[in-house]
Amino acid sequence: MKNTRRLFLKLTGILSLGLVNRFKAFGHTESSPVLGEFGAKYDSQVSGFSETGKSIIGNYGKWANGLLEGKLPSHSYRRDKWKDIEDWKNKALKITKDKLAAPDLGGTPKFTIDKQYAYDGLLIEEISWKLPTGGRSEGIVLKPANAKGKLPGVIAFHDHGGWKYFGKRKITRTSDERHPMMVDHQKMYYEELAWANEVAKRGYVVLVPDAFTFASRRVLLKDVPENLRQGLNDDNPDLPENAKAYNDWAKGQEDTMAKSLFSAGTSWPGVFLAEDQKALDILCNREDVQADNIGCGGLSGGGMRTVFAGGLDPRIKCAVCVGFMTTWKDLVLHKSFTHTWMTFAPGLPPALDFPEILGLRVPLPTMVLNSIEDGLYSLDEMQEADKILSAVFDKAGAGDKYNCTFYPGGHQFNKKMQEDAFDWFDKWLK
Repeated sequence: MKNTRRLFLKLTGILSLGLVNRFKAFGHTESSPVLGEFGAKYDSQVSGFSETGKSIIGNYGKWANGLLEGKLPSHSYRRDKWKDIEDWKNKALKITKDKLAAPDLGGTPKFTIDKQYAYDGLLIEEISWKLPTGGRSEGIVLKPANAKGKLPGVIAFHDHGGWKYFGKRKITRTSDERHPMMVDHQKMYYEELAWANEVAKRGYVVLVPDAFTFASRRVLLKDVPENLRQGLNDDNPDLPENAKAYNDWAKGQEDTMAKSLFSAGTSWPGVFLAEDQKALDILCNREDVQADNIGCGGLSGGGMRTVFAGGLDPRIKCAVCVGFMTTWKDLVLHKSFTHTWMTFAPGLPPALDFPEILGLRVPLPTMVLNSIEDGLYSLDEMQEADKILSAVFDKAGAGDKYNCTFYPGGHQFNKKMQEDAFDWFDKWLK
């Protein structure tokens, strides 16, 4: 009962990207409320959370959707004008990079191994490196303890989950002692599994980096003007009550960060991409990694990072996007309020629909895993996204390299989904 109550309390306080499920995951059968970015409740079973013919931006919805509706984006590979795949890809990649405006973070970072130990049949390294964006970035590397020679690699992207105090710990397990909030988190979204550990056991070197503004990359309160701290400080941050207070503060900070990034001429997904590519540099340059056999994947916010990194970096030979696939139309009319600023790059939608960003990697192997009752998206638009990606891969003669599956239940990356994802990695990376 204690764990169930703790899970309920988390659900009622959660925000955006990672964070909607149904109570039947905890033994209940009734529909649960889905929570938007600021905790507003909506019925998870109503497509779009709106009445027929209405949108989340009211009467402006028809006009806004009309800016995109009824025409293929200018750089969609589905357009008849694109005959040569390399010509299309070069031009589509250029405009996508221009709109993301990712900052230049220089060459491969030098990292240090801060700790090294064995746990759960794995050799684990806690590593850190410096980035021009500020501060040190931390990551966890996992591989089989008895591994010899070079192994294929996976860069594992953690979710958003409404919890910025945590990052890499959301999908790893490095000792029998775990933070109680992470026990709940893995139970809620991963069927109690640390999925980065599970894929490493299959024979991979796995790197889990903290994302921009999460965990070691989070905004420290001491660096913010006192009048914006809401009376909080950085003392004893690992205490559950302090971690929760930080997470609550960080919700509002997203607006501030997004405005500042736009004002600086970049975007949140652009910064994600830049930092994730530095982590990818580190992984690819390890002596125990097969640099030509690299995969990536993640749930929710990790799925979104998979869309951008997998779509724009050809070093990623196999990508698995979990719980983050829909269309721009869905976000215009129905679902933008269930997501944070981390998703959006102004000016990109007229060039490519959202799934086509991931489609930039065609013909490289690509998997999308959706949940039918995921309240963060409209089911019709998840299905439309599947049709779009299928068309892209079919036109390239690579239909066998694309796989999309819909699972019962809410927002999650459960054991069955993990097994399917890891089988996909095995098929293409080994």
